[in-house]
Amino acid sequence: QVQFVESGGGYVQPGGSLSLSCEASGLTLDLDYYAIGWFRQAPGKEREGVVCMYSRVSGGATYYVDSAKGRFTITRGNAKNTVYLQMNSLKPEDTAVYYCNANVWPNDYWGQGIQVTVSS
Repeated sequence: QVQFVESGGGYVQPGGSLSLSCEASGLTLDLDYYAIGWFRQAPGKEREGVVCMYSRVSGGATYYVDSAKGRFTITRGNAKNTVYLQMNSLKPEDTAVYYCNANVWPNDYWGQGIQVTVSS
């Protein structure tokens, strides 16, 4: 059974940075073949996509939600079972539970979510 575990969340002041990690375990996965992404859900709001990166074998095109452009960066780990999200210039409106996702038909994997709080 595959598990995706996020880490690196926490509390940060506005303008600060956090780096989220997502690691797959349980089965040997090569995330180069998966589309990967990060989503977030703020209190009282629907889950929204933050960034999506197509599989490396499909070219790896990356798309960010407008609010994340220029501030967030998604990368694949060298270990091929990890995904990262570097978040800079964080704002209070970035406060949410962040989820990683990896999918290639018919598999669709989600992490359990990790809290990011941006507040002064």
